Amino acid sequence: MAKENQDIRSNLPPITNGDQIDTITQTEYGQIKTVGLVKEVEQAYVDYAMSVIVSRALPDVRDGLKPVHRRILYAMHDAGISHKSPYKKSARVVGEVLGKFHPHGDSSVYDAMVRLAQDFSMRYPLVDGQGNFGSIDGDPPAQMRYTEARLTKISQELLKDIEKETVPFADNFDASQQEPTVMPALLPNLLLMGADGIAVGMATKIPPHNLKEVAAAITSLIKKGKSPISQQTQKQLNNPETDDARLLIGDFESEATIDDLLEHIKGPDFPTGGEIFDINAIREVYTTGRGRIIIRAVAQIVEKKNHYAIQVTELPFQVNKANLIAKIADLVRKKKIDGISDIRDESDRRGLTIAIELKKDAVPKKVLNNLYKQTELQTSFPANFVALASDMHPRLMTLKQILNEYVQHRQLVIVRRSQYELRSARARAHILEGLLKALDHIDEIIQTIKKSPDSETAKTNLMDKFGFTEIQAQAILDMQLRKLAALERQKIQDEYDELMKRIDTLLKLITNTGNILNTIISELNELVTTYGDDRRTIVHKNAVDEFSDEDLIAKEETIVTLTKTGYIKRMPPATFRSQRRGGKGVAGMTKKEEDEMHLLLAASTHDHLLVFTNKGQVHLLRVWDVPEGSRTSKGQAVVNLININPEEKIQAILAVPEKIEDLGDQFFFFTTRSGLVKRTSIKQFKNIKSNGLIAISLKNNDELVWVKQTLGSDHILLVTKHGKSIRFPETDVRPTGRDTMGVRGITLHQDDYVLGMEAFAPTFTPPQDKRRKYFRDLLIVTSHGIGKRTPLEEYPTQKRGGQGVKVATLNNKTGDIAGAMMVTQTAEYLIITTKEAQAIKLPIKNIPQLKRPTQGVILMRPKSGDAVAATTIIDQTTTE
Repeated sequence: MAKENQDIRSNLPPITNGDQIDTITQTEYGQIKTVGLVKEVEQAYVDYAMSVIVSRALPDVRDGLKPVHRRILYAMHDAGISHKSPYKKSARVVGEVLGKFHPHGDSSVYDAMVRLAQDFSMRYPLVDGQGNFGSIDGDPPAQMRYTEARLTKISQELLKDIEKETVPFADNFDASQQEPTVMPALLPNLLLMGADGIAVGMATKIPPHNLKEVAAAITSLIKKGKSPISQQTQKQLNNPETDDARLLIGDFESEATIDDLLEHIKGPDFPTGGEIFDINAIREVYTTGRGRIIIRAVAQIVEKKNHYAIQVTELPFQVNKANLIAKIADLVRKKKIDGISDIRDESDRRGLTIAIELKKDAVPKKVLNNLYKQTELQTSFPANFVALASDMHPRLMTLKQILNEYVQHRQLVIVRRSQYELRSARARAHILEGLLKALDHIDEIIQTIKKSPDSETAKTNLMDKFGFTEIQAQAILDMQLRKLAALERQKIQDEYDELMKRIDTLLKLITNTGNILNTIISELNELVTTYGDDRRTIVHKNAVDEFSDEDLIAKEETIVTLTKTGYIKRMPPATFRSQRRGGKGVAGMTKKEEDEMHLLLAASTHDHLLVFTNKGQVHLLRVWDVPEGSRTSKGQAVVNLININPEEKIQAILAVPEKIEDLGDQFFFFTTRSGLVKRTSIKQFKNIKSNGLIAISLKNNDELVWVKQTLGSDHILLVTKHGKSIRFPETDVRPTGRDTMGVRGITLHQDDYVLGMEAFAPTFTPPQDKRRKYFRDLLIVTSHGIGKRTPLEEYPTQKRGGQGVKVATLNNKTGDIAGAMMVTQTAEYLIITTKEAQAIKLPIKNIPQLKRPTQGVILMRPKSGDAVAATTIIDQTTTE
């Protein structure tokens, strides 16, 4: 044997590189072809690669299916396992697929079928599974002998009309029967279900989409498109039953742009919901076929009794919930994420919920951002729109190209279906013509049949004697004589007339590309009516990196409250219901025994807060960083939000826009407890560091009590605890830098101090509109809940530094002044809170306008031992 092999080798040319030209050598053992090794390996690898690409890994753009998925669906359809039939064992389905169409391992078929049944993997599941088909936690499905399956209703829209010769069929692996090479696919499946696969040298990853949006985009594409008729197509229109349906549809083209399509398709719509970001990145994916889309979990910050929690209700697509929880727990153990005290999986039949409990001193938003950064609560989807085009070549496609391919495929399916129905209608009409003719000679026909010795003779006799065609004669012979005798002319005539109308309709459809396109639209509309649902994934226009916190938080008015021990929170204005004056109010918070309400401020959630301490420091705090709470919640310690020293107390909070320079040439006007005042340009407060800035220098025994924003020409009104006030122009105080003390604003009596300050325009000219009452008053509230409004005109302009004039008549009944603020016709409500955290909300119009030296009326009745601590005004724009 070795010698024979040696003889064969001696007759072969030497092996060279891959550039060698193939040679054929004739030997006594037969013909031997010699090829270059490199060339042969390259060709073999290309053949293998194309086999993987075409027959395994990539979906067909027309029906969105890989071969294994197509075979599963067709095998179930062929076996009658529809959405109306009982469930069948998954092992039986896998056996159908393996035995008839897919000669591979059973696990590959079962795994593919399982994915088609998972509602967390498929936007619209194509298989209805019964039993354990896996979970979002990564649990494996039960073995195929335990589970059952059938087609879903929507999957049969992929198979609809397959029996009407609408798609080409090919032999299966052993040529024992045929299988479809593509589905009719009324459903635009590639975009709806998405795709994920790795081939040789290429991969695909297409996200799922929403049916309503895709159908609307296809409709827009068609309405802005047309199918130009070539001369060859024009000739074929006279032959509507041509075997090549492509000759009847023209070449569809549309003027719709990607932006036109994006008006309908907002972005991917994942089965697990979530949030996606950056319309520009989404547009790039649809324009080029490639790109990355950021997906975030849907998470909410929830207030608990004495802490906050993060509640996750939707996860990014293809994120394993169990692994995510384990990862968060691991990060907490390694102290890479602070502020989390517990994490629980609270998911049930009602939906997914991950509860992340936070520590009391944790800042919820910072913890959530950290989770986005370090865990799969934020992922990216690397889109790659690669699919097999109709010519079976893999291509990277844009959104428009995918939709174009779908439209062209549906045109072909509709034409082929119509041709099939036309052939069937004509065949039936031909038979009906024979039956109508037979009715005119029914007795003779019956006698002719009776006298004929056999069926062939009878058929010949009918054709010769009455002029029937062979098909008509056979149809008459196939009928029993009693049925033939009982034929009713009117029924046959009605059916014939209906068929002729149907034939005419089909001809008009086949020979008019506009009618074909309109049929696509109407069928899509029916799909949307039956299966359409709302989008699950939220789309944000901005990119995550470009997102300012304002973009993530709704702009709305809010009330910020601060207690004397430094607990801060914010609440919607509607938290406080309007009450009559003279009431006791309702609980405004849950507080410690020794705590009291200190400050109240109306602001927008998009504002920044300048927080001024009694030591003359200023810190920056964003309103949305202040935790939102209920009316009775305590809030969060402000020391967790800004860096202030333990001995410092917050004395004033101002709401300003994010870019403080937008305020222009305005000033901050400062007032100390001892009556010193100072004016400093707002521009000096542009860059506030994390440790704060010096806003004013103070004497050892003095402290900052109030700060107001002024225009440079305003008047200032100072109010003291013992009911004194002074009004003077702010220009009496020259502007100075931040690190300065100030000058005398008001001279105080013993034990008196400044507690209120207002800044306003020096003159006031009410508009000539008698329909509204215009006013500009100073509203004062005493510690015992007495209050009134007095026009500012009753406060004379004086030189700064004087003792001032009376604000009100004070006594033991009224108590000292607790709050003083200016109100105009835009003010709608006054909110009063007490040291014991009782709160009342009063309409401004219910507070009377009285003279300056008067006492006032009862606005609130604090409980015994309680007193008014803070007041604020709610404008009409805040409550609207």
